Amino acid sequence: MIEVITDKKEWSEQLALAENLDLYHTFDYHHLSKTKDESAVLLKYTEGNTTLVLPLLLRPIKNSDYKDATSVYGYAGLLAINIGEQFKKDNFHKALNAYFNDNKIISVFSRLHPFIEHQEELHNGLGKIVSLGKVVYINLTDAIEVQRARYNRRLKTYINKARKLCTVFEGTVEEHLDTFINLYEDNMKRVDATEEYFFDKDYYHRLLSSTDFETQLILCRYNETQEIIAGALFMKTGNIVQYHLSGLSDDYFELNPIKLIIDEVRITSTNEGYKIFNLGGGLGSEEDSLFKFKSGFSKDFETFKIWKYIVDEDAYKTLTKNHLGTEIKTEDLNTGFFPAYRAPLKAHSV
Repeated sequence: MIEVITDKKEWSEQLALAENLDLYHTFDYHHLSKTKDESAVLLKYTEGNTTLVLPLLLRPIKNSDYKDATSVYGYAGLLAINIGEQFKKDNFHKALNAYFNDNKIISVFSRLHPFIEHQEELHNGLGKIVSLGKVVYINLTDAIEVQRARYNRRLKTYINKARKLCTVFEGTVEEHLDTFINLYEDNMKRVDATEEYFFDKDYYHRLLSSTDFETQLILCRYNETQEIIAGALFMKTGNIVQYHLSGLSDDYFELNPIKLIIDEVRITSTNEGYKIFNLGGGLGSEEDSLFKFKSGFSKDFETFKIWKYIVDEDAYKTLTKNHLGTEIKTEDLNTGFFPAYRAPLKAHSV
């Protein structure tokens, strides 16, 4: 049987039992991410000494009495607490299916976490798991000088130059948040980012004030003028540091201040005892210029995977036909945009 948790205290108590977790599993991040018509739930399954928890956002589907489920943007997926020898995955799948069917949830999509064990094997047998690309990370359990030795030669040169001309420091909400937002938004406009990459000011305040995870605003100042020329947000939970958002001034692009910021956070996070510094991947998980930038810091990669599960195939096909105006073939159910009944019409392909 699936227990549904929506209370913050209970949610946090369950996460506290897990050996590995990230900010993307937390109550605060789910409520920060959800839209007005979405509801955040933590699904809990218990069998003997084993507990599995799965955070999801539930969404109504327009012009129907159905719902679907998705994960927050980032790296989420199942958390397992004490998988015992008596645990039977089939029982978990049956309970999960019963919950989905009882609540008319016809499809489920979740981004999985590249650094948390058991997720793929626990999902296997329900739907499909797809590998999208690589994420770059720095192993903070290595000595600081060993980490740096793995940088490419050009990156070391850039950082050395930037360190002579700039100073990295931690900013405050009151004094520096507006400056960072301007830098970030200017950066997003420069790369023609879509609307989903822009946030209202409340988003940043809630991110920086959460008690479920630590968010640091790290800035870079050009020494000669004392102007703040770059900044980034880093999130720390459990033993993981996540590189979240960043922006820099066009006028100081050649100084590579973001590279210096990442290097400084690497050093302080190592000294604080964190184990993984995840830089993420390229846009859309492609090995593009963003991926190349990140891979200059490390050649340690993990695979980013997603889970797609169609619970009710008939309802899925009907909704897709109503949305697209054409039938979707069974063999095409897990290709293209998922779920297909939410596909932007001009972008859809199967």
